[in-house]
Amino acid sequence: MVKIIEMMLDEKILTKADISELLNSNPPKKITIANLIQEHLIEKSAAENFLAKKIRMGKITLEQLEHIDDGFDIIPVIKDLAKELGVTYIDLDDYEIDMHLFLKLPFAQLMKYHAIPVEENELSVTVIFADPFDIEAQDAIQRLFPKKPIVIAIARPKQVMQHLQRLEANESIKNIIADIRKDLTQNSIDNVREESSAILKLIDIILKSAIYAGASDVHIEAMEKSCIVRERVDGMLRQSFTFDKDIFPPLSSRVKLLANLDIAEKRKPQDGRFGAIINNREFDFRASSLPTLFGESIVLRILDKTKVMIKLEETGMSAISYERFSKAIKVPYGIVLVTGPTGSGKTTTLYGAINAIKDVKDKIITVEDPVEYQMNGIQQVQVHAHVGLGFSDALRSILRQDPDKIMIGEIRDQETLRIAIQAALTGHLVLSTLHTNDAISAVTRMLDMGIESYLVSGSLIAIQAQRLIRKICPHCKTTAEIPENVLKDLAQYLPQNPIFYKGAGCKECRGTGYAGREMISEVLTISEKLSRMIAAGASKEEMTIQAAEEGFVTMFEDGIQKALEGNTSIEEIYRVARL
Repeated sequence: MVKIIEMMLDEKILTKADISELLNSNPPKKITIANLIQEHLIEKSAAENFLAKKIRMGKITLEQLEHIDDGFDIIPVIKDLAKELGVTYIDLDDYEIDMHLFLKLPFAQLMKYHAIPVEENELSVTVIFADPFDIEAQDAIQRLFPKKPIVIAIARPKQVMQHLQRLEANESIKNIIADIRKDLTQNSIDNVREESSAILKLIDIILKSAIYAGASDVHIEAMEKSCIVRERVDGMLRQSFTFDKDIFPPLSSRVKLLANLDIAEKRKPQDGRFGAIINNREFDFRASSLPTLFGESIVLRILDKTKVMIKLEETGMSAISYERFSKAIKVPYGIVLVTGPTGSGKTTTLYGAINAIKDVKDKIITVEDPVEYQMNGIQQVQVHAHVGLGFSDALRSILRQDPDKIMIGEIRDQETLRIAIQAALTGHLVLSTLHTNDAISAVTRMLDMGIESYLVSGSLIAIQAQRLIRKICPHCKTTAEIPENVLKDLAQYLPQNPIFYKGAGCKECRGTGYAGREMISEVLTISEKLSRMIAAGASKEEMTIQAAEEGFVTMFEDGIQKALEGNTSIEEIYRVARL
């Protein structure tokens, strides 16, 4: 960065007065291209043209360009460079690599020259190079294709390295892939499904990789030219393996067999589950198959049985949310709701609540779709809508079982909600989930579902809305510079001279800057005043004002507090909790 600023000063694109202005601003700003552009000390187009010119002259490399600044978008520079060199720019994140072509070449050579062959036709082979000026690399790759000329393309060096590192995982399992292909040529595909140990080894590696990474889901997807495996880690999908297209049929069939699905049925969605012991820990895998354009999409939800024992205080709840929620679930009767989008940890919170209140003196029954974790000391009912056992049917039967506390996996319709309210009004504690963006919206949602306001006001105890945010990686945590307009927007929540943090990205977090997740939440306790307002048909705005007077802390405020404590970044709070 220092070298680039010096070159800009030498060429009079910047002046020392510009640098002084940046450093003397309040608060002082780092000398970065993004800050220079933001403060109108340099034009964005001038910066892009300058950098493209210096790369062409060999003064800086594309690799160095990646590291100059977090806030500066380098893609326009690379696109301009590609246009001037007469080569193609490719965004590797939106491009499918032809694995059949990739596997033809020695991986060590591709790694050495930072090159990825992506497409072959009758006339040429397209190869992406991290450095389009490396003639030695181009000559070496050309020698691997003696009968066809190579067409040079460029991508972000960071993307090239990420894809090569990802494909390195394929190199380590090359022998297993070769064994699967051998089985495919020697046996029918049915025998491969039933007997092949190679395909079982591959599944074992895929599952172990996901569990080591702390993934919640594994996606096995058929593409046009390949088969990809992705893992959802901390709520974000990332690619872990890429196979040639011919590996997908035996792989998907074996997963289906494990989950007791019909391997011959590829036109309809199917659901199943299976268990496995990995690293001496017991896991359940919920399998789902869906027909797609190029085959099927297989998704495995990883259910770690140890997570069911999570305590509420370990979920990351703030002190005030924990106190309010704990108090609510100890009330003898009424409804406590947990709201949020899919994947926000609602089920984990409900299990934590059940763990906190379960007692041998109480009969606790749950109705779930599906039963994700099996718990001792409680009765769990699995919904089977196709045989006439829906949530409402199960609830009616549960009420004849003399329960004390009831957990409903999800309230989806008016009938289920009405029975839940009747159960709450007749002396039962009901815990359930609802899909709303915030706590107060749950009240209006219940009214919109056709429930009378006096029933809602009489049964509700508390509503918790929650999201999961990614935590900053402790290995690469560093202070962050927040734009002036963002600080102005957050002024009401911040102390004097606030300090925020971010993850710079390292090997431990695979360059993401984040590792692990925790909860941000808001808990709305239904006071006597709020109960009367609900019964009287008060608006959401009126209830929000009243809740604030009673000390209600919003999820966004909870998130800002976590960012100030250094647990997460401001960008993550805006991504997850800004409504």
